Amino acid sequence: MVNLTRIYTKTGDDGSTSLGDGSRTSKNDPRLEAYATVDEANSTIGVVLSIENLSEDLRKLLVRIQNDLFDVGADLCTPVVDNPTHEPLRVLDTQITFLEKEIDKYNEELAPLRSFVLPSGTAAAAHLHVARTVVRRAERCTWDAIHSFGSGVNPLSAKYLNRLSDLLFVLARIVNKEIGDQLWVPGANR
Repeated sequence: MVNLTRIYTKTGDDGSTSLGDGSRTSKNDPRLEAYATVDEANSTIGVVLSIENLSEDLRKLLVRIQNDLFDVGADLCTPVVDNPTHEPLRVLDTQITFLEKEIDKYNEELAPLRSFVLPSGTAAAAHLHVARTVVRRAERCTWDAIHSFGSGVNPLSAKYLNRLSDLLFVLARIVNKEIGDQLWVPGANR
C-alpha cells in the first residue's frame, strides 16, 4: 500500500524523477510521458464521473477503469527487468479481456455506424470523447516508450490503452443513445 506523508519532496527540482524501482531518470523520459498521460486520461474520466445522471453500471465501470489506469501507470513507471527485487504490478491479459467483453456488451445495444461520429452530444458523451482522445495519446506515448526501451516496457500496457479508447468510444455512443449520434457528413460545407 502507498503511504504518502509528504506531498513535495524537492527531489525533482533538478529535472529528474524516480521510477517505480527507485532508479532516477529525466522528466523527459518517454516512460514518464506515457504514465503522466495515463494520469491525465484518468483525470478526464474523473470529470465524466462528476456528471450526475450517469447510470450506476457506467459509474462502477468507470471507477474500475480508473483503478486499472493506476495499474497501467505503475506498470509503465517500473522497468521490466529479470529477477526484480520486488514483484512489480503489471497489466495482465485478463484486464484487456475484460475491456473487450465490455465493448462487445455495450456495442450490442447500438445501431451499426454508417459514418464517423462527431465528438458531441450530452456532456457525458463529450467528456468521454475527450477521455478517449487522451487515452489514444497515452497509447502513442506508451508505444514511444516501448520503441525507446524495448523489452524494458510491458507491451500489454499499450494494448490495454488501445482497448480502453475503443470502450470509451462505445460508451460515448451509449450515453448519447437517446439523442442519437451526430455523424460526419463528408464535404457537407463545401
